[in-house]
Amino acid sequence: MAFSSHEAYFESVSPDVRPLLAAIQAKIETLLPDASRCIGYNMPAFRKERVFFYFAAFKKHIGIYPPVTQDAALVKELSPYRGEKGNLSFPLDQPLPIDLIGRVAVALHQEYECK
Repeated sequence: MAFSSHEAYFESVSPDVRPLLAAIQAKIETLLPDASRCIGYNMPAFRKERVFFYFAAFKKHIGIYPPVTQDAALVKELSPYRGEKGNLSFPLDQPLPIDLIGRVAVALHQEYECK
């Protein structure tokens, strides 16, 4: 199924995960009000001239893509959540670190704005 909006994607996931996705969306819109919602790789995403942040719900985690690479302190702080390619995985059985995810979005926006 191809999704046309964040809302359509949210409707496709478990009802208990929807508030987590909505919290991520709201955090990004608060921190980066000029960013616009879009769908990329069939996931909710945000863009400002180019897509810089993707997020998606999976069976046991929420994934955030692409990896942060240019903020060494943030990369280190994210180490418990980083996979082998650097993508982030936030387990659904743990509290969602929404402020940390907001910092990831800002860092990714800055990285992609410079490219």
